[in-house]
Amino acid sequence: MSADTRATVRLVDLAKSLPGMALDAPGMVRNALGILVRPGDKASVGLYFQRNAHRHPDRPFLRFEGRIYRYGEANAEVNRYASVLAERGVRRGDVVGVLMANRPETLFTVLAVVKLGATVGLLNHHQRDRVLAHSFGLLDSVLNVVGEECREALDSLAEPLPNVLSSGDLERDARTADATDPAACAQVTARERAFLIFTSGTTGLPKASVMTHLRWTRSMAGLGGFGIRLRGNDTLYCCLPLYHNNALTVALSSVLAGGATYALGRKFSASGFWDEIIRERATAFIYIGELCRYLLNQPARPADRQHRVRLVVGNGLRPELWEQFTERFGIGRVVEFYGASEAPIAFVNAFGVDRTAGFGPLPYAIVEYDDATGKAKRGPGGTLRRVGSGGVGLLLAKVDDRQPFDGYTDADASESKLIRDGFKRGDVWFDTGDLVRDQGWWHIAFVDRLGDTFRWKGENVATTEVEGALGGHDAVAQAVVFGVDIPGADGKAGMAAVTLHPGAEFDGAGLAELAYRGLPGYAVPLFVRVVAELEQTSTFKSRKVELRKQGYAPDADSALYVLAGRTEGYVPAYDDYAADVAAGRVPKS
Repeated sequence: MSADTRATVRLVDLAKSLPGMALDAPGMVRNALGILVRPGDKASVGLYFQRNAHRHPDRPFLRFEGRIYRYGEANAEVNRYASVLAERGVRRGDVVGVLMANRPETLFTVLAVVKLGATVGLLNHHQRDRVLAHSFGLLDSVLNVVGEECREALDSLAEPLPNVLSSGDLERDARTADATDPAACAQVTARERAFLIFTSGTTGLPKASVMTHLRWTRSMAGLGGFGIRLRGNDTLYCCLPLYHNNALTVALSSVLAGGATYALGRKFSASGFWDEIIRERATAFIYIGELCRYLLNQPARPADRQHRVRLVVGNGLRPELWEQFTERFGIGRVVEFYGASEAPIAFVNAFGVDRTAGFGPLPYAIVEYDDATGKAKRGPGGTLRRVGSGGVGLLLAKVDDRQPFDGYTDADASESKLIRDGFKRGDVWFDTGDLVRDQGWWHIAFVDRLGDTFRWKGENVATTEVEGALGGHDAVAQAVVFGVDIPGADGKAGMAAVTLHPGAEFDGAGLAELAYRGLPGYAVPLFVRVVAELEQTSTFKSRKVELRKQGYAPDADSALYVLAGRTEGYVPAYDDYAADVAAGRVPKS
């Protein structure tokens, strides 16, 4: 029995075993059969879009700021774009760079490129100067489509970008171009590259990971068809940037899996979010990172419950916010998932279980890891060691011909993510760098990024757990936690950077009491820095690098506090505090 067949059997058995799921099981399994697509099959992003357009030409495909584009209309526009790109020399296998913000023309350009059998390299339009130049350099593109809204980013480059086509010229030339489906679309195979997805660059320069049509198709089947299960009358709202995999792969594939509608938002606005959801008649939306917490931090409004949303899908909804979020906004189902742009595996909460990253039918392992190196730990015989049910370990994904690792554009970077001869000679595993908890029944819960976890007093501290505890204080709007070195002490001490709600004052005693009540003593941060704002990436990931570098050095723009003890709480920082910690004089128990 092949790995894919075993995965399908797991889906059937689990769906039938859960209360209320048996009736939905046949449809779930039917939708999930897309994971059986083989690398040589004619299966591609463009072909799935094209088939929907032929089947449902009058059904709404895209909604944007009140404008509706139906499937047939959108397909004709995409074909005209493809005709112009082909005239500009774009051929199957080429790479086309796209530097544009969220708007319909961006999505049309993306679909036009993949319909030609070429690869889309979507650039982060927030990047500037050498970082943007580095990203363009990774593409090796034959053409670069640049939106007028990104002129500032383009002008920041030290050297002129070659082979530029403005999106305005593309749109103008497309008005009179051929609207016939390009012949190449029906010939593209699953093994070919669809997208180059850039990492967010929270540390160092971005890398470009490869998304093949095979992985995209399996996402459509597993996350979209099996997990999310949109219907033809559903509208999925997405205000995440299109250069991000959640928008380009998860949201788009889920819409096409159900023949549903994609409501595209220009950008995220916490204050205007529900108004836009209501205007676009959305029945679902996709989230990432801290978006849900931002919504919870907004004052309560009637619009919180005046929407049609029946489900939400995304990753990063913290367990401590799960119930509060669903109850306040009346969300019936949370389809949390785990995945990464480059990882050959995904988990999805297909069965409506609270506080889980979901179910993963593909081969994976959760193994012990070395605290010092962050690498998977090998036993005396040189093999990896799995953790037991309920344990926390490093998540690895099996890599083979049926579950390939497509890698990055940089071969050395790709090889660095692989573990060879893990359990037996010749096997290969992808190192996700993530710590997860084995929940049993092929379910996991995300714990932390291994690079973010630190060790203090001989114990591992998960930053997400500490951030969740501190965020429960009424005055704290946001918390970011990391480890800092203290001379003369082993490991790294916990430090938090927090922002406060407007008008709130820092409550050192109350915050310490809350932290001690919700965390083991070794996990309570010794340092707290109150800042006006916390810098984030455009996909709401905290930038911790600069905060780690600053450590507990004082500055004029923030207020620094230190933990005096369980009773005394956090007090203003003083010069000899680190030495007192190393000597064991503080914090008092």
